[in-house]
Amino acid sequence: MKFRLDRRLLRTILVVLLGLLACAAFAQNPISIPKVSLDLGSGKGGGGDVSSTLQVLALLTVLSLAPAILILTTAFTRIVIIMSFVRNAIGTPTIPPNQVLIGLSLFLTVFVMAPTYGEINEVALKPYLGKQIKFDEAVKRGEVPLRDFMLKNTYQKDLLLFVNMRHETPKTRADISMTSLIPAFVISELKTAFIVGFYVFVPFLIIDLIVASGLMSMGMMMLPPTVVSLPAKVLVFVLADGWHVVTQAIMQGYR
Repeated sequence: MKFRLDRRLLRTILVVLLGLLACAAFAQNPISIPKVSLDLGSGKGGGGDVSSTLQVLALLTVLSLAPAILILTTAFTRIVIIMSFVRNAIGTPTIPPNQVLIGLSLFLTVFVMAPTYGEINEVALKPYLGKQIKFDEAVKRGEVPLRDFMLKNTYQKDLLLFVNMRHETPKTRADISMTSLIPAFVISELKTAFIVGFYVFVPFLIIDLIVASGLMSMGMMMLPPTVVSLPAKVLVFVLADGWHVVTQAIMQGYR
């Protein structure tokens, strides 16, 4: 027992000595900690424009917010919801797959937003990259086409809701703040998508009712109506060229 206690005491003494030696060595030869400096710069022309470092930070911020910007300020919300309604109305909740549905919605969104983004490129992005205007001016110019697109597809009732909640009194369209316009645009898109989804569901609901009534009249209680109605709905959708009709209806909504 005594031998064990002596060994523990010896280990403790060795650890303390090693710690003292390390402290002494560090005091004689201190380790230099590398310093990190961030040069934000002032840009050419006496700091009037945003420096390249801040431009990179702004670009990274925009890329991180790109999904939200794409969903909330473009036609993507309405298109993807209508496509989801079509899929559920037919009775095939996994066909087409989510990747196909979202990909189609993205390409249709690019098609709808091409004139708006083309105008933003001409009036804001190109002059800014050519160093003809400042960053703040480019942002102001870029907001105009996007604001016009959202105002054209926003219900007045929804817009007044957020304007009145913020106690704003805009005299012109340009005076409406984006913080009020974007949520009004989103709920307007949701409302329009659900209205279109209702019209999509009606014909397929009629098919379900006809099939269920026919099976009950024949006494086939044990046969699920979906087994018969699903092929019938797919056949009607194909014969009516459903994807063409739905896509045409969506595009006409943004005409």
